[in-house]
Order: sequence, then C-alpha cells, then structure tokens
Amino acid sequence: MGVLKIGVLASGRGTNLQAIIDAARDGRLQARVVVVISDKEQAYALQRAAKAGIPHFFINPGAYPSKDSYERVIVDILRQHEVELVCLAGYMRIVGPVMLETFPNQMMNIHPSLLPSFPGLHAQRQAVEYGVRFSGCTVHFVDEGVDTGPIILQAVVPVQQDDDEESLAARILEQEHRIYIEAIRLFQEGRLMVEGRRVIIN
Repeated sequence: MGVLKIGVLASGRGTNLQAIIDAARDGRLQARVVVVISDKEQAYALQRAAKAGIPHFFINPGAYPSKDSYERVIVDILRQHEVELVCLAGYMRIVGPVMLETFPNQMMNIHPSLLPSFPGLHAQRQAVEYGVRFSGCTVHFVDEGVDTGPIILQAVVPVQQDDDEESLAARILEQEHRIYIEAIRLFQEGRLMVEGRRVIIN
C-alpha cells in the first residue's frame, strides 16, 4: 500500500485537519494531506495548511452561478492533487451530486454526536438541552443528506451533570481526533466495505 493522498474541506478552525496532519507526520497514518480547500476566506484551517506547507485554496461559493459549478471547481483541484480520500473537517456545506459521484465512498465526515441523534448544527447544545446521559461523535461516509451517510466508527462520551455546550464539545473533540484517524487508517488499509447502510470492517 502506498501513501494515501487526502484532500480536506474545512470551513472553520480545522482542529481535525491538524489531527490528520499530525498523525500523518508522526507515522500513525500512512497518508499525506495534499490539499486543503475552504469556502471561508478567514478559516483558520487555511492558516494551518500554510504552516504545514500544504497547498490551500479559498473557493468562494458566491462567485459561481450554481452549486454544481462551485463543486466542479473543487473536484478539479482535488483531481489535480490526485486525492484518493476527501475528509470533511468542519465543512459547513451539504455536499452535492458533483462531488458524490466523483468520490463514491471516498468522502468522510466527522460529526459531534452519536448519529442518527442530533444531526446538523450545534449537536452538543442539542444533546445538553435534550438531557441525554451519553453523547459522542461519529465518522461516516458522506451521502446527499445532512449527517446521514453509512457509519464507520463512533465514540461514546458521557454527559456530565454540569456540562454546557462548550465543556461537552471539548471532551467530544478529543474523541473526534482519535476516531477520525482510526477511520482513515482503516480506509487506507482497504478494510472498509459499504453494504447498504452498513459499513463492514474487515
């Protein structure tokens, strides 16, 4: 197996991007982040990419007449960098058919809840307000829905009595960094197989 070429899409701080960069550097992953793309010009993820010497691009969705035309530009960049796996790291857009058809079962996302509970925005706040005893995070393959794709890995995080959105989010984030790396490693080793809604780990 060669080194897996990863492209990362991010809209914000990029802490999961940093976790992937670090894991690739220290040998926990036989992988390399070859390009980072953001839909937000001020996303700190772009600065992380710059510090790591990784090619990075801001692609403004507002500059394109349609979602398809915007995504075609992203696909072109990913192809130019020979990306084999696309990782969404706080990418705040629903992925459309252009990208899904180009990278079938080659696109992962991390979400800060135990899906299918609390999809979408502010998952940690949703968990606290609902009063659940356990939350966590989920790595899944991306499909056309909002956090609905086949689940690869999950980690459980207990919700403490005095938790608020921020404290729960911080503890979940630690587990996000752990299981995202593990899911990428399984992909790189060719051990993930999608059967309907289920992901079989060989």
